[in-house]
Amino acid sequence: MEHYAGIDVSLKESNVCVVDTTGKVVREVKLVSEPEALVGYFELLGLPVSRIGLEAGPLSQWLHAALLAAGRDVVLLETRHVKVALSAMTVKTDRKDARGIAQLLRMGWYRPVHAKSSAAQDTRALLVGRKLLQGKLLDVELSIRGILRGYGLKVGEVSRGRFEARIQDLIAGHATLSTVIGGMLAARATLWSEFTKLHREMLRIARADAICHRLMSVPGVGALVSLTYRSAVDDPTRFGKSSTVGAYFGLTPKKYQSGETDRDGGVTKIGGAMVRTALFEAAHIMLTRATRFSGLKQWGLKVARRRGMKRAKVALARKLGVVLHRMWIDATDFRWSAVHVAA
Repeated sequence: MEHYAGIDVSLKESNVCVVDTTGKVVREVKLVSEPEALVGYFELLGLPVSRIGLEAGPLSQWLHAALLAAGRDVVLLETRHVKVALSAMTVKTDRKDARGIAQLLRMGWYRPVHAKSSAAQDTRALLVGRKLLQGKLLDVELSIRGILRGYGLKVGEVSRGRFEARIQDLIAGHATLSTVIGGMLAARATLWSEFTKLHREMLRIARADAICHRLMSVPGVGALVSLTYRSAVDDPTRFGKSSTVGAYFGLTPKKYQSGETDRDGGVTKIGGAMVRTALFEAAHIMLTRATRFSGLKQWGLKVARRRGMKRAKVALARKLGVVLHRMWIDATDFRWSAVHVAA
């Protein structure tokens, strides 16, 4: 008889539930959230476990890789799907969640999530760290401007390189501001230094990657956009059709139809927000800054005339995701026009 195991992962301990093909609970146990503990448990279980399921989360990728290396059939379950499936439970506990995950595996009513490769995970960590430092750097600069404004000191427009010199000129002779703003400037200098290191590392990886080079042949797509897209897609063959990439990154419209009610909403915004933002920024650059015309830009401007520039950028972002995937699969550069294709 086949058995299915569901694991509800938390930071310290994980609940494991094993059920048979009839849905009967065979084993339940609580283990520390470490790969060695989980691998050892299933080796000593003495039951043929056909499949192990974990809800996708921060620790799940790590545990999934360890169980997979041990020769187990492991799947990551889509978080939203699991939440809806288990929402009927009146009492929610980690033990019941593990039971629910095991039952979902048994019935086959789940959506598997792609487990990122080690290289994609490393790249994502770099991009997340870079974005965090960039955001904190901007927060410090805006806070400095806000504090000085209360004293009637206006920073005005100034480049990032001359920002510190401008602030030092404004606070000269003011003891309190020299102490407060001086500490903030020191923190800003550290943030700027570390952000620059991560940014250069990001550029180095993009330059050394042949796929990123190909994706950057699209106008508006630079090193950041191409590397963000590459790490999010990871394996392009997991998409049966390029047209599904837009929906995967939440760039397709929502739909609600029930009885006489039929509503179309904004985009779903599911999937990676970082990729969605990168594609939107690339679409913005293509429509507003790119000087060389292309068939893709012409299509976006037609949408802008009908529906407005904001909707056109969202539509173009979705189309960019599809085009980039097709370029990746076909190993071709960007086609500027129909004449370019014919040539």
